[in-house]
Amino acid sequence: MVSGRLRWRFGGNDMTYKSDPELLVLHSLRLKGFAEPPDVCDATTLPEGTVTELLVAFRDREIVGRRDGRISGFMLTPAGKEHHATLLDIERTEAGCVPRVEWAYDAFLAHNETFKQLCTDWQLRTVDGKQVPNDHSDAAYDAAIGDRLVGFQAQVADVIDEIRDVLTRFSPYGDRLETAVGRFVGGETAALSRPLNRSYHDVWMELHEDLLLTLGRARGEADGY
Repeated sequence: MVSGRLRWRFGGNDMTYKSDPELLVLHSLRLKGFAEPPDVCDATTLPEGTVTELLVAFRDREIVGRRDGRISGFMLTPAGKEHHATLLDIERTEAGCVPRVEWAYDAFLAHNETFKQLCTDWQLRTVDGKQVPNDHSDAAYDAAIGDRLVGFQAQVADVIDEIRDVLTRFSPYGDRLETAVGRFVGGETAALSRPLNRSYHDVWMELHEDLLLTLGRARGEADGY
């Protein structure tokens, strides 16, 4: 198990690599599937003007398309996915980040099991030896879930601190997860696991996919959901 304060010291060049805004925007769309400019800004910390300008240019180059309707947003075209993969390959080589990302990925997998159990415990309770849906009538039980999430995030933050030292594009995950924790313990129950709500689970899934993409790996059996 990964626990306590995690610090890994890597030898060699520890220079921090700053990703190009073009890659940041394309990478955000690759992780989210589709997104509006404010969501891309939240994930990348780029100014909305920069994001909008890049999205318009990408659409003109036909590497980004758009869907409108009940769920709308920009998305990568097949050519965009290919271009994104090329830029990511270049970054992986230039940053020399693989050893630290591999470490972070292993740490993430250990934490992932804890997070899955936390979500299960939020949805279900054990009453008289049987699991039943959590009707949220027990304030103390729900508050304990919030306390567990706060402690969990403190450990996850250590992993993000390590990886952002080599790839700055991982930095926003810390604030995004902390924000979701604050919303949840403040009474916004959807902030734990509701999809498409900037919930902790939404950000957690993006971080998972980001680690895999950065390593150039496909999702395997060990990755779970």
